[in-house]
Amino acid sequence: MKIVVLAGGTSTERNVSVVSGTGVCKALRERGHQAILLDVFFGWAEADPAKVFEEEFDVEQAAACIHSFDTTLEEAVSSRREFFGPKVLELCQAADVVFMALHGANGEDGRVQAAFDLFGIRYTGTGYLSSAVAMDKAVTKQFFKAHEIPSPQGTSLKKNQERKSVQQLGLEFPVIVKPCCGGSSVGVEIANTEEEFQKALADAFFYENEVVIEEYIRGREFSVAVVDGQAYPVIEIAPKQGFYDYKNKYMAGSTVETCPAQITPEQTQEMQQYAEAGAKALGITGYCRLDFMMRGDGRMYCLEANTLPGMTPTSLIPQEAAVLGIGYGELCEKLIDISLKKYNN
Repeated sequence: MKIVVLAGGTSTERNVSVVSGTGVCKALRERGHQAILLDVFFGWAEADPAKVFEEEFDVEQAAACIHSFDTTLEEAVSSRREFFGPKVLELCQAADVVFMALHGANGEDGRVQAAFDLFGIRYTGTGYLSSAVAMDKAVTKQFFKAHEIPSPQGTSLKKNQERKSVQQLGLEFPVIVKPCCGGSSVGVEIANTEEEFQKALADAFFYENEVVIEEYIRGREFSVAVVDGQAYPVIEIAPKQGFYDYKNKYMAGSTVETCPAQITPEQTQEMQQYAEAGAKALGITGYCRLDFMMRGDGRMYCLEANTLPGMTPTSLIPQEAAVLGIGYGELCEKLIDISLKKYNN
């Protein structure tokens, strides 16, 4: 197949996206596909959509080229209004499918998906509406509540609203504060005092105009992939220090990940059922990953859903797939195959 692996972009997760895209592109090429790695924002002005898929392609060189734009990203964003870079739409239209390796805003939030729908471009992952719903943590909590999926007690605040205390919000310390639509735990902080809470609010508002405040669940953290409506094995995430923040997610050796998670069969089944129900409640098709916390007494809470989760070879979904005997390259192909189902209706 002719495949564009779309990565990069303008979000705070740009670098993680390039790592995901590099891994996916390499794996697809190794399995015989004509895959190219492309930055959605900076594009590839010299590429010929009629010939590029048949030509030699160096994935590492392409990744290095994408990273060369990192230092000029802020200037480029402020100096132009067009989001899609040179030749991006033409290359995506020339491909059989676009593998979405984008993470975070302007990639995982449904905007690119909606544009691709209008341009008749086929892509991996769920559609634009479920992408937008799942990206917004405040809206996600409402959907979870309506479908009786346990989620931490919490609320949201907008930047122009009155700064209420934790007590006025009906919560107790500790609380967790996070940008409403961010990813990779960027801007997420735990507050144990009112002073820490106000600082956490200010820090989170640096990234977005709306934040979510919720009770901090003390316990063990887990994640469950849902692929084609079926939950994969549960994986436990145990940071060696602190919580599962950006550093612990991406710094080698900072987190112990165990799959299958060492919990009871009943707890495994319950969490998998909540994961499948959560994906269904949000209207997610194709694949996604849902994150959970579990208290010492076994009560579990669904935190959020990720519609374009990390796809580096050591990311959580590939680890869960490996337990089922599905290799990384096979998984990449599988995600393409199940994503294309939405175009067969």
